[in-house]
Amino acid sequence: MILVLAGGVGAARFLEGLVQVVPPASITAVVNTGDDMQFHGLHIAPDLDIVTCTLADLIDQGQGWGIRGDTDACLSWLIKLGGPGWFKLGDRDLALHIRRTDLLRSGHTLSQVAEEFRRALGVAIRILPMSNDLVPTHILTDAGEMHFEEYLVQHRAVPQVHGVRFVGVEAATPAPGVLEAIATAEAILIAPSNPVVSVGPILALPGVREALQSSPAPVVTVSPIVGGAAIKGPAVPLMRALDLEISAFGVAQAYAGLLDGMVIDQVDADLRNLIEALGMRVAITDTIMRGPEEKANLARVSLELARGCGSL
Repeated sequence: MILVLAGGVGAARFLEGLVQVVPPASITAVVNTGDDMQFHGLHIAPDLDIVTCTLADLIDQGQGWGIRGDTDACLSWLIKLGGPGWFKLGDRDLALHIRRTDLLRSGHTLSQVAEEFRRALGVAIRILPMSNDLVPTHILTDAGEMHFEEYLVQHRAVPQVHGVRFVGVEAATPAPGVLEAIATAEAILIAPSNPVVSVGPILALPGVREALQSSPAPVVTVSPIVGGAAIKGPAVPLMRALDLEISAFGVAQAYAGLLDGMVIDQVDADLRNLIEALGMRVAITDTIMRGPEEKANLARVSLELARGCGSL
């Protein structure tokens, strides 16, 4: 079994490559839920939906989120009636949120909803939310403390960041199956996701970091920072706020004590020795996932590095 720690667009695209090189049924994705929030009275789960809809071939590839060809009639009416409109929700998108909220209110867990959705949409990999508990990611900024989606979407990542807080994480527990998946994995891959707000919340859950450290499986990540810049999203100001260098080396530092290997882009080849000095192996390839071939190649290189680090 291949375990992937996943969050957002980069992880979804990486998983698109991984299902090309190993049987999808052998993959388990543990997905960040720190971005989850309540909006229009509905439970929104951005990363779960991005991963699920991408693997169901429903995603708007241009954006990396939202359902391809969706309409916004409902949102337009919500705005007309005085509701907030800063978070864009398409009509088909809203169906996911309405159904999820209804199931949660009737007693289902988020894990059960994720399983129902992936089956309904024909997704073959196993998808686990990191936790069934609410653990919202808050960003501490010069404009005040706010939910990550407010910072990213409503405020367009403009306020200066001073810190990050995973609200309630100390009392939260990993979702059923998460720790077991870590313990039984043959390889653990950390997708090219934001290390602070996409993977950080998963690692902050009690027991997860310890499980990764004690797992016999090799742990390999792909750097989401290429040439000193983030491929997508606000990784740069968030990493800077935590005093992490804005480079593949800074990503390696963020995962200190966890990694056996790291995949970096060709433009960062000069960082190889620095990263290897941290005690891990390094593979160098094109990490920009432009299309199916590049996605599959990146997944293949990541698995080959894992094989070199362990017994896979």
